[in-house]
Amino acid sequence: MGVQCGISRIQLISDGSVVYAEALWDHVTMDDQELGFKAGDVIEVVDATNKEWWWGRIMDSEGWFPASFVRLRVNQDEPMDDYLAHLEEPQTGQEDHKGLGLFLGPGLPCKEQMRTNVINEIMSTERDYIKHLKDICEGYIKQCRKRTDMFTEEQLRTIFGNIEEIYRFQRKFLKGLEKKFNKEQPHLSEIGCCFLEHQTDFQIYSEYCNNHPNACVQLSKLMKVNKYVFFFEACRLLQKMIDISLDGFLLTPVQKICKYPLQLAELLKYTNPQHRDYKDVEAALNAMKNVARLINERKRRLENIDKIAQWQSSIEDWEGEDVLSRSSDLIFSGEMTKLSQPQAKSQQRMFFLFDHQMVYCKKDLLRRDMLYYKGRMDMDHMEVIDVEDGKEKDFNTSVKNTLKLRSLAGDEVHLLCAKKPEQKQRWLRAFADERRQVQHDRETGFSLTEVQKKQAMLNACKSHPAGKPKAVTRPYYDFLLRQKHPSLPTALPQQQVFMLAEPKRKTSTFWHNIGRLTPFKK
Repeated sequence: MGVQCGISRIQLISDGSVVYAEALWDHVTMDDQELGFKAGDVIEVVDATNKEWWWGRIMDSEGWFPASFVRLRVNQDEPMDDYLAHLEEPQTGQEDHKGLGLFLGPGLPCKEQMRTNVINEIMSTERDYIKHLKDICEGYIKQCRKRTDMFTEEQLRTIFGNIEEIYRFQRKFLKGLEKKFNKEQPHLSEIGCCFLEHQTDFQIYSEYCNNHPNACVQLSKLMKVNKYVFFFEACRLLQKMIDISLDGFLLTPVQKICKYPLQLAELLKYTNPQHRDYKDVEAALNAMKNVARLINERKRRLENIDKIAQWQSSIEDWEGEDVLSRSSDLIFSGEMTKLSQPQAKSQQRMFFLFDHQMVYCKKDLLRRDMLYYKGRMDMDHMEVIDVEDGKEKDFNTSVKNTLKLRSLAGDEVHLLCAKKPEQKQRWLRAFADERRQVQHDRETGFSLTEVQKKQAMLNACKSHPAGKPKAVTRPYYDFLLRQKHPSLPTALPQQQVFMLAEPKRKTSTFWHNIGRLTPFKK
């Protein structure tokens, strides 16, 4: 339904009608021919003749943008601002009511009709989603289990994760929605309570999203063998599924959990505060935002571990355990002067603050893109102290723009000196962010599996064969700056993007907040 609706609206553009789309993801661009925007921005679509790139307008800015970064609005015929303001105002007299009735004309009031549209879209996409899950469980998993000569249970668990558990939950959730859905008058439906009732159940998506990168790796290996390619295609044809590859189907739960907040936000927009469903929809929106935020953050962290492993493999003279044994995110990095007891010798070092630990390295005198491992600090047993400019007592020396790291046992003390006051403040914020992240991970139970750690380090070792120099090269610097989003499966047709998958995006800055501080630029 959503795709057909989208196609009809694209036809409206060619007919000269004004069509609006809402941004699903940020589009960051340095190209003056492209239109940059943030998730949630409303874009006027001017030209949609190209499947992948549309021409759009926001305020006075125009440019190209990826079609798959947006979704066309459910309600294109937005009511006038004056009318919406009128709806929100308390009615004081009979004449007002008459005037409003004339304004609205015959049939449902505009806002109620728009609420109807959103409710119908939620119900329609939910039913479509259940069919996708059923196709995966019955069309793929069921057939795979019959072929014990091709698949082990461990392989199937890696590829499909807990999608069967998600399918069982979503069926139960849809039944709840159907009970609250008013077929005769959809705008009167009260579905907010369904999301609130199951808000903790949605957390099962976290396991699926955490496993999804492993599923992609495992599936990619199998798809290099022809018999698996033919087998999966036979499964799809036998189940009479649409022409999308298995990796496209496996991405649907990741996208679905992120789409709920968008749908609920639109539903809240067209729900009057006096409506019996208003408070529940408002609470449901906040609940689903929290769920999606948690899952997105975990997904981002898992996508970063390969980058961290490759970074470690580029460091010369590495000692001790791998970074991934305790950490999964680079929070901040930069150059500072280090003084440590007992020598109190001034040393210029490059610092990399991860969750739980901070690694410091020395730059090569000739090759400034080469780093040598010099040590690390256990942030779980360190306190960070803001040191005033002037005489520092422990080191008996004058300091400026300095902070102190002291072990809780008191047997380890370091002074770190930044070049500018603003750099010192940025480091203080970074240390506070690190502690908050560690606490958040503890509360939400986030951790890397041993399989994920080993796979990341194995991939990194393959990228640095023995005998080749390990200095950080320009291609790796570019690699660090890439965006985090996974690319869309190549077999996925463009018209399915609205429902099924996160979009391709052009290469742009990755970790842009620390890119300018990294030592990899020559």
